[in-house]
Amino acid sequence: MKFLPISLLILALATATAFAYDPSPLQDFCVAINDPKVFVNGKFCKDPKQVTADDFLFKGFRYPGNTANPLGSKVTPAFVDQFPGLNTLGISMARIDFAPSGLNPPHTHPRGTEILVVVEGTLLVGFVTSNQLNNTLHTKVLYKGDVFVFPIGLIHFQLNIGKTPALAFAALSSQNPGLITIANAVFGSKPPISADVLTKAFQVDKKVVDYLQAQFWYDNN
Repeated sequence: MKFLPISLLILALATATAFAYDPSPLQDFCVAINDPKVFVNGKFCKDPKQVTADDFLFKGFRYPGNTANPLGSKVTPAFVDQFPGLNTLGISMARIDFAPSGLNPPHTHPRGTEILVVVEGTLLVGFVTSNQLNNTLHTKVLYKGDVFVFPIGLIHFQLNIGKTPALAFAALSSQNPGLITIANAVFGSKPPISADVLTKAFQVDKKVVDYLQAQFWYDNN
């Protein structure tokens, strides 16, 4: 498989950095460490004297993700939890592999804008605006080399409409952009949302809600 010039990926990263959502760092870097006894807004810093080049290296994009699942897609995140060197830097990435007809289902990142570059294949992508803008759908078909941006917090999706596997990389303007998959959150919450709420919200019969809540909502991350 031939990849796009690295300059395109660097452009995507640079753009996301320019619009970073996280607070600016107050030191050169703050490689994350976990402390299970304390919760903070972000991560604690590793002693800078113990930091090595390996802290700034992520190898998780070397191999394709397993798309043999109900959605036909696999997202490999490089967020701060997987890549501690990102802590306080206001940026992260993800690799998204698609089988033919594979879907990255409607979801939102509450803390980050996403910019996506298609490396292989053909994707139908789109996002929906807020109620204030009448829930307008903005959608395009993307080909190899195309770049598309999904504004922070808006519901968006990607669907492989080609007959071959597809590959895309995304950069996000937060070390921890968050993820809410709409179907999983609405029909797969624990404990479940009251059927009275969902039947009225979606204007459907309770049997439909019961059926949807009984499904296994797969997470492709």
